[in-house]
Amino acid sequence: MAVSCLKAGMPGGEYGELASSLPAIASLNASYSTSLSLPSPYHLVPPSERRVSDVRRTFCLFVTFDLLFITLLWIIELNISNGIWISLENEVIHYNFRSSFFDIVVLAVFRFLCLQVAYAACRLRHWWVIAVTTLVTTGFLIVKVIVSNLLNQNAFGYVLPITSFVVAWLETWFLDFKVLSQEADDERAYLAAVNATCERAPIIYPRAVSDGQFYSPPESVAGSEEDLDEEGLGRRAVTAQEKEYVRLGHEAMCVVEQILTQEDNWKFEKNNDMGDSVYTLEIPYHGKTFILKALMQCPAEMVYQEVILQPEKMVQWNRTVSACQILQRVDDNTLISYDVSAGAAGGVVSARDFVNVRRVERKQDCYMSAGMATKHDAKPPSGRFVRGENGPGGFVVLKSNNNPSICTFIWVLNTDLKGRLPRYLIQQSLAATMFEFMAHLRQRIADLRPSLRSHQPI
Repeated sequence: MAVSCLKAGMPGGEYGELASSLPAIASLNASYSTSLSLPSPYHLVPPSERRVSDVRRTFCLFVTFDLLFITLLWIIELNISNGIWISLENEVIHYNFRSSFFDIVVLAVFRFLCLQVAYAACRLRHWWVIAVTTLVTTGFLIVKVIVSNLLNQNAFGYVLPITSFVVAWLETWFLDFKVLSQEADDERAYLAAVNATCERAPIIYPRAVSDGQFYSPPESVAGSEEDLDEEGLGRRAVTAQEKEYVRLGHEAMCVVEQILTQEDNWKFEKNNDMGDSVYTLEIPYHGKTFILKALMQCPAEMVYQEVILQPEKMVQWNRTVSACQILQRVDDNTLISYDVSAGAAGGVVSARDFVNVRRVERKQDCYMSAGMATKHDAKPPSGRFVRGENGPGGFVVLKSNNNPSICTFIWVLNTDLKGRLPRYLIQQSLAATMFEFMAHLRQRIADLRPSLRSHQPI
């Protein structure tokens, strides 16, 4: 399904070029169990480039409802007296401030245009526009009720002014106490994420890997990549585009690390007979993220090697992936991959292709591969596949402190499959795909055990 691979290239050795990489859907780990109060804001995307937040979108829908509801009440009012056309002529063409309801509808149109332009088109983050619309609405309606004779006509003389007044103030309350406050909280969390110190990983050293040994990158340490490059420990990005790829890789890694700290906030969805569990977490600006957590009866290095170091072989045993191709190796930790997922849900969900940037690091006792969607000239969108888009995420393989023969594997999936697919179908399909992936991975590990033992020294 929405699985993408990414090649993790190692210069030299059997697993050269950190080969094509794993299901490049966003993944993260779980066994960091510290809980942060930050709402996981590490998208490091400038506010001007962000999508409209869910709460702002709800506000815009309510403003639209305001206009439609007032218009509907007015149309009903036109029909209860002399017929709609005669009433329309009396209230619009022969408009009279004291007896016509038409100006209340115009007032609703005024609110709609001002609020939609300010808060939907311009994404204004201040209350002054709605303060003006509410002030104008309140003042007009008070004067209208005092000097007009609407209250003597019919029930709509009460209903229309009161409804317009109440809805205008509800819009003010919703924007001030919900939209602006929640977005301010997200912005503070975003700034905290920008200022946070993300643990940097050194260059992964070249090293040959034999059939009987596992490659293990060095621990991540603080320090600049420029310093490492001057010491000759590896290559680094040189062009502006390559530096942007590296930035995206670090951004994805920061998001992964922050989500890992919020395991207490993960919402349980379902599990299977093997004890694997799928959770979800709502991430601002990225939506619902699926998290698979599984216990593996094998060393962490084995899972790391199969899933991250040699993903080009994944297509041989993982039916959720149909193709992986490395497009560019940016530096020794960062690369760009083109990945094609298999269809899912019995063919209802067709194959998707993805272009991802991926960063591979070792963090203390876990191996991490984090990435997100990007663009590359070598693989523009084509008509053959629907181009999906992955949010920040990756894979994490966590060692056990007490038993080296077991490990925790976590895959977090944040993906937009695009296309016209019902959301419930996508969510069911993603969870099923994650369980299917784990079944294939366990079978792969079981197949490798005899050959692994045969290479052990006697």
